[in-house]
Amino acid sequence: VQLVESGGGLVKPGGSLKLSCIASGFSFGDWMLGWYRQAPGKERELVAEITSNSGRVDYEDFVKGRFTISRDNDKNVMYLEMNSLEVEDTAVYFCYVNLHGGYWGQGTQVTVSS
Repeated sequence: VQLVESGGGLVKPGGSLKLSCIASGFSFGDWMLGWYRQAPGKERELVAEITSNSGRVDYEDFVKGRFTISRDNDKNVMYLEMNSLEVEDTAVYFCYVNLHGGYWGQGTQVTVSS
């Protein structure tokens, strides 16, 4: 199982980024996926989740209305579109699949700063 995140970077407050998570090594379309983040000195926290067929998506309150999670099961890719970014969104963002005890990607750094 391999999860590879990309799309992070430095952006000013109010800006946007779109993260991608490319997956391999498992039956991608059968599994619920999630985006998590970890800010310096803080615990890793859930950001959003999406069911296997995209029938349900859930967001933590701090990103509702700003972030959109989606997936393309034909391409084995999950996305996180982030708008109206705030300084508090600065973190390493990880994708996660709860398969065989769980797998994480290596993360992609998102820095929101003026």
